[in-house]
Amino acid sequence: MARLLRYVIAVALVITLIGGLIYSQTWHPARHEPMPVSCNAKDAAAPTLAPGQTLKVMTWNIQYLAGKRYVFWYDMADGSGPDERPTPDDIAYNLDEVARVIRDERPDIVLLQEVNDGAKNTDYTNQLALLQERVTDLYPCSTEAFYWKSDFVPDRHIFGSVGMKLATLSRYQLDKAERLQLPSPGGNLIGRQFAPKRALLVSYLPLRDGGHLAVVNTHLGDARPGDDTAQRQIAATAGLLDTFEQAGTLWISGGDFDLLPQGQYPRLAAEQRQRYAPDSELHALWDKYPMIPSNDDANGEERRKWYTRFPNDPRISGPDRTQDYLFYSPKLKRIDAQVRQADTLLISDHLPVIGRFLLPGAP
Repeated sequence: MARLLRYVIAVALVITLIGGLIYSQTWHPARHEPMPVSCNAKDAAAPTLAPGQTLKVMTWNIQYLAGKRYVFWYDMADGSGPDERPTPDDIAYNLDEVARVIRDERPDIVLLQEVNDGAKNTDYTNQLALLQERVTDLYPCSTEAFYWKSDFVPDRHIFGSVGMKLATLSRYQLDKAERLQLPSPGGNLIGRQFAPKRALLVSYLPLRDGGHLAVVNTHLGDARPGDDTAQRQIAATAGLLDTFEQAGTLWISGGDFDLLPQGQYPRLAAEQRQRYAPDSELHALWDKYPMIPSNDDANGEERRKWYTRFPNDPRISGPDRTQDYLFYSPKLKRIDAQVRQADTLLISDHLPVIGRFLLPGAP
């Protein structure tokens, strides 16, 4: 009996030590926390948004500057992709390409997803800082928030640190920003500690009339067939947007929603449908709020020009689906929109979505 007790105590101590080590190596963000805002205008303060003006917004998942010359292990459903990281030369090239597109488009607000910082597979660099060096004259204000962070992930394809951010760049003043935690999938307790922790990065731009424009940046995901993660993440997002509407706050929400628009599911090849639901969970948002690309855009005769995703899958020869969107308050008016495809197909496995809006009120 004494020997059994010692054995049980020893096992308990080992489990406690392993649990403490795992906890120390993983990230445990608060459900709601303020994020720092930086506004570094050199010559003059960044301007303030005015009622009645136009506003151009771009959202782009830049795929941590990896580019299209790879089939990464996670690009195939069975994990058989041969590549684990991009080369430093490709990262540098794609950094310049992202900066080129942004400088050419000159959107007032840029929403970026999959921006690496401290990740082993991109040599631990802060990609946002490198990009800001190239566009700081256009975007004096910015904020950022991690949604995947760990000093060590024991997956054989990673086996090192990860760090992935949402980043928002603004030509206009930012008052404040906050990170709101989104629901995560279930799964085993240990595995969950190393997984991404999806979030909403909310930035507040002051208006000259005393109000605010809330800009929400996100990258949803991690849903598995048969679970309700996507529904819960969309419900949390819709709840925030509903709150803005009820309070009379203008808002725009953009990012990689990792979900299809109406009507695209049956157009995908059978092997490409596995990670999507036949009835897209995104309907909980489009039922209430306008989106770019709209369902009409995504299903019309010119639907191909609204595709935003070009998977790194050797079976796919070009963009074949839409996953990235801009949603906006009905108080804003859509002036024009596009998915920039022609010169962005080799920069990322996602394409930038751009919308131009008219804010309500007299200028």
